[in-house]
Amino acid sequence: MAGSPSPLTTHVLNTAMGVPCSNMALSLYRQDPSTNAWNLITTGTTNADGRCPGLITKQIFTSGVYRMRFETAQYWESIEETCFYPYVEIAFTINDPGQKYHIPLLLSRFSYSTYRGS
Repeated sequence: MAGSPSPLTTHVLNTAMGVPCSNMALSLYRQDPSTNAWNLITTGTTNADGRCPGLITKQIFTSGVYRMRFETAQYWESIEETCFYPYVEIAFTINDPGQKYHIPLLLSRFSYSTYRGS
């Protein structure tokens, strides 16, 4: 995706330690409106800054319901910690694929939150 930024971005932060969550596996899905089945679009891993660039191209980013799954247990295990939530799934609706969407995940071992950024 060189030269073309993804219209959908994420940033995962370990709020308990005040650092980015690096090397966290994640998956992006889109729901089929006729069957309600979730179709895998891509997988990735967060970089040292807790970001996963190039999630989706503008060409395939369409209106619909999406889901991001973050493999949080693997992340916590990698830093020798335990957690309550083995994964986090965030479902969201895209009505205008011409806009930029940012889905942050603020994470600790026992809680998480998110919001729609830009």
